[in-house]
Amino acid sequence: MKQSLTMQKVTQLIGLGSLKSLSNLFSGKIGKDGVTLMLKKVVAPLASILLFIGLWHSGAKALYNMEADFKIEKALNDQGEKAADEMRACIAAGETGCQPNTLPSPAQVWASYKSLLKDHNAIRADKLAFKEKTAAMNAKRIAEGKDAITYTGRPSFVDQIMTSLKTVFAGFLLALLIAVPIGILIGLSDTLRSSVNWLIQILKPVSPVVWLLLVFMIVKTMTKNSESDSAFIISFISVGLCAMWPTLVNTAMGVASVDKDYINVAKVLKLGAVQKVFKVILPSSLPLIFTGLRITLSVAWMVLIAIELLAQSPGLGSFVWEEFQNGAMDSNSKIIVAMFVIGIIGFLLDRIMLTIQQMVSFNKNEGV
Repeated sequence: MKQSLTMQKVTQLIGLGSLKSLSNLFSGKIGKDGVTLMLKKVVAPLASILLFIGLWHSGAKALYNMEADFKIEKALNDQGEKAADEMRACIAAGETGCQPNTLPSPAQVWASYKSLLKDHNAIRADKLAFKEKTAAMNAKRIAEGKDAITYTGRPSFVDQIMTSLKTVFAGFLLALLIAVPIGILIGLSDTLRSSVNWLIQILKPVSPVVWLLLVFMIVKTMTKNSESDSAFIISFISVGLCAMWPTLVNTAMGVASVDKDYINVAKVLKLGAVQKVFKVILPSSLPLIFTGLRITLSVAWMVLIAIELLAQSPGLGSFVWEEFQNGAMDSNSKIIVAMFVIGIIGFLLDRIMLTIQQMVSFNKNEGV
């Protein structure tokens, strides 16, 4: 009985439905509909992954051969047959000094992923060793009212991921705190909405680069004598200002579209302005507000990489730029690793917001 329940749970997780047991699949008892559903939910996605990897490998190999032929031909034209033969032998031997530097293969990207994890473990071990060595000294410095000695080594790839997540959540929180109250005020007043709509339409499409430069000018002026991390402040404020517009527009739209019967009931009950907002308007507007927040979080994650790159703030954007500038043999592979990490994190953030949205939405099937 216990084993049967476990199989049903597994079946539900892989999408075959609660009415079909996974054990029926292997015993041959599963129906035609179950096989079709499994092909759609399991086999087709796996096949698409294999196809993607195969096309990627073939494309990387073709680009590698193209670059290798170009290097050999260039050596032949510039230095003669002997230099071309030496270049051909060097490439065949796999020496790093002459290898074509182009799109990495899936195997190279996987190797770079493992290398980055190994590097992270080494840096984490160095941090722990540093912490142990300076524990007594820092305790003494703190007792004397001095600042503790901190680790100043380079951050690992995982550290930069955590920095980017901290920046995007700070920017998202800033966008929420600015956009939701302003959106409520705009939604409550037709006059105010028509008065500021022109400003919203002008500022909404402004590039993240422009927001970054504007925030840079203001923050640098205000933090001249401050010891705070200005790069982090510039990054999260730029992210928040660039990404807040979907939430502001959706909040205003949600508040403005609240059923007038609800407003009339609030008047009959003689609710105050604050009570009307929190007990009537906000509950009715939450689905649209969360739709805006979901879009805002996605936009914040997308623009974060460009902002970190330009602001030289530690994070995935800075990591990608440094690897591009580095030009080492594995730099392209590490950039591809960062690309997949950025995409996976963006997908997970979107799923989290979608789950919260469905929890507060009247339509539980809303969202894709």
